Amino acid sequence: MRAQCCVVGGGPAGMMAGLLLARQGVEVIVLEKHADFLRDFRGDTVHPSTLELIAELGWIEEFLSLPHTRMPQVTVNMGGRDVTFADFSRLNVRCPYIAFMAQWDVLDFLAGKAESYPSFRLLRRTRATELLIERGRVTGVLADTEDGPVQVRADLVIGADGRHSTVRARADLAPAKASPPVDVLWFHLPRRPHDRVPFFQGGKGVLISIDRGDYWQLAHAIPATAFDELKAAGLPAFRERVARLAPALRDRVDQIHDWEAVHHLSVRVDRLARWHRPGLLCIGDAAHAMSPAGGVGINLAVQDAVATANLLGPLFARGGTPEDGDLARVQSRRERAAKLTQAFQLGILRDLYPKDLGDDTTEHVPPIFTAFRMLPPLRHLMGRFLGMGVQPEHIPA
Repeated sequence: MRAQCCVVGGGPAGMMAGLLLARQGVEVIVLEKHADFLRDFRGDTVHPSTLELIAELGWIEEFLSLPHTRMPQVTVNMGGRDVTFADFSRLNVRCPYIAFMAQWDVLDFLAGKAESYPSFRLLRRTRATELLIERGRVTGVLADTEDGPVQVRADLVIGADGRHSTVRARADLAPAKASPPVDVLWFHLPRRPHDRVPFFQGGKGVLISIDRGDYWQLAHAIPATAFDELKAAGLPAFRERVARLAPALRDRVDQIHDWEAVHHLSVRVDRLARWHRPGLLCIGDAAHAMSPAGGVGINLAVQDAVATANLLGPLFARGGTPEDGDLARVQSRRERAAKLTQAFQLGILRDLYPKDLGDDTTEHVPPIFTAFRMLPPLRHLMGRFLGMGVQPEHIPA
């Protein structure tokens, strides 16, 4: 089979890129290795920048009819004191808040919109395994399906297959790694109507609590590489750590029955020096894997996709083929935002997280917490940075 563009990966970056290219009449095939999008413990924050893009497409009312909760401010609690870390109320957007929405709902929504365009195809259960390369140029991908291997020929392959990208590995695009500040342990506990649990609670570790209606989606941030030490201390000690961070949940931490209920995300922060080679472009986590700090990874990936469609879509629509210079323009537009955001995550936000399992941030209050308590205007600057990003992208009229 053949298309002008083959997008590998049906996550936020890949689905948005495919949708926006198809909207311009470009023939697009998106390869998604799973049968559906129903996978838990994925990034579920939709920041104001992404909500504004959906509004620019004319779909915001329909999008917000999906189940979600809204957070107009990010509040950090340490030692019993709340400090507003980011305030989105002054953003000049239609939705000045973070929406917490299951990522499978977001992807189903984008896929449904994309499939309304005749030039769009989504191939599920299709796992890219190799790149097709002719005379030094990527000309497509080889993929496994339930019916056997298939070849997808394309003028451009977009690698949007995440931080463990097969595409970038096959293209010999090696990322430079940076030291991440944390690992994250995801798990669920039942939610009751009277529960009062802070969104971000510091102490021995950090607990982030997301209201999912009938359950809490919880993320326990620990020092990078400390998971083995935590497991060695035993499951009762882990339950006690959670109970101390969220006393309101103490009566149900015993429902963490075993370590299988705890999903360990080993945080990886890296960035490609070169996002492209002839016939291939990497975007999103495939180009720059982000830390979960600030929850900005999805929205940065979506902005990559918008920039890609804005810069390359008109060229495709004229019947052209993107050359190295065209792909370099995408990287040039988006690279600064990725670099600054990673520097922010690995530098400033590092202070919010403990350096070892015994570190207690309520006893050793991070300087950044004190700064935001003493200088309230910082919360609006942080709201702009987290909510919109360094380089917001927009949908052309």
